[in-house]
Amino acid sequence: MLSNNVQSKVTFLGLLRRWFLAGLLATVPIGFTVYITWLLVSTIDGYIAMLLPGNLNPQNYLPYYIPGIGLVLGILVIIFIGWVTANFLGRGLVRFGESLLARVPVVRSVYGAVKQIMETVTTSQSDAFREVVLVEYPRRGIWAIGFVTGTTRGEVQNMSKEDLINVFVPTTPNPTSGFLLFFPRNETIKLDMGVEEAVKMVVSGGIVTPEDPRAENREAASLADAAPKNAKKTKAKKKKVAQQVKAKTVVSQKKSPKKSANKAVPKGEAKQAAQKTTTKKVATKKVAAKKVAAKKVVAKKNVASKAAPKQTVKKQTVKKQAGKKQAGKKQAAKKS
Repeated sequence: MLSNNVQSKVTFLGLLRRWFLAGLLATVPIGFTVYITWLLVSTIDGYIAMLLPGNLNPQNYLPYYIPGIGLVLGILVIIFIGWVTANFLGRGLVRFGESLLARVPVVRSVYGAVKQIMETVTTSQSDAFREVVLVEYPRRGIWAIGFVTGTTRGEVQNMSKEDLINVFVPTTPNPTSGFLLFFPRNETIKLDMGVEEAVKMVVSGGIVTPEDPRAENREAASLADAAPKNAKKTKAKKKKVAQQVKAKTVVSQKKSPKKSANKAVPKGEAKQAAQKTTTKKVATKKVAAKKVAAKKVVAKKNVASKAAPKQTVKKQTVKKQAGKKQAGKKQAAKKS
């Protein structure tokens, strides 16, 4: 009984712990997002309220505070300034103001740098902060996430023979601070993740890790590679089966004549087969006898051809001896 009570308490506490963690996962992101949004809106409203006179502040005419009015007013003011600067008169006013700022020693450097950064970031053809790369920093073997801010130009590029790019390596958890580094393009690894995903990873300290989109492609590629391999295996198996079937048929065909010979044959077919075999045997015997006779004739001719020259030589020698005897007799007769 005690063990059952302990197990029930443990399971109940485990359920409470699980529900508490699920509630944290649901409420913390929402609460943090609401808090950051509220902080930004209230800050902008405070700055707008400080810039506006009391007669023009809409919050003074409302019975209660409404957040976001200052933000809306700021957006409307920025749109109005953009409309003015797009006109000919507005561009003239901007040039006049820039000429005044260019005469102030410290302000001109700050204004020039900020303007160049904004023009670079806001242009549609800019590649600033649109590409995420892996770089070896601060030493070989240690990798860091960086953002490509552009191609290196000017004196820095002229001092190096390699193609350099500007890489901003942010710090964790504050990505607004970091280091500007110049890396050869071939020593960086381009990542498929977006800038937002990389920023989340940097801010969370690696807790939030985006999924690799190439994993699905790799699985698809592995399946695509496996399909032809499986097809090849099936073809090879089919070939083996076909070869085995052929071998079995050949063996059965070789064995079948013996079996058919042992089977009972009709009498008429048996007589015809016996007659055919006898005629074949007689024909083969005749052919063999003819061949033997022809061989004997050829052998006799060869023997006669070899003996003929010997007989002619003997006849010639006999004639010569007879001629010599007759000549000797004639000479003896003359002397006597």
